[in-house]
Amino acid sequence: MFISIAQIIVSIILIILILLQERTSGLSGVFGGGGGEFYAQRRGMERLIFLGTIGLAILFAILSIFNLLI
Repeated sequence: MFISIAQIIVSIILIILILLQERTSGLSGVFGGGGGEFYAQRRGMERLIFLGTIGLAILFAILSIFNLLI
């Protein structure tokens, strides 16, 4: 029960962090355009959101595996 609630909370926060990330404009980002912004260095709040997204994705995967085993 606790794991399911934790998964829901982590997933909601993960969705919010993904939506907060800056996106390239238009369809040029889909096809590799956008002036190489994929390799641009992240600074400040953008870096914190990026690392938080990675951390929460890993936590969500761990919670999912743990929920599967129980």
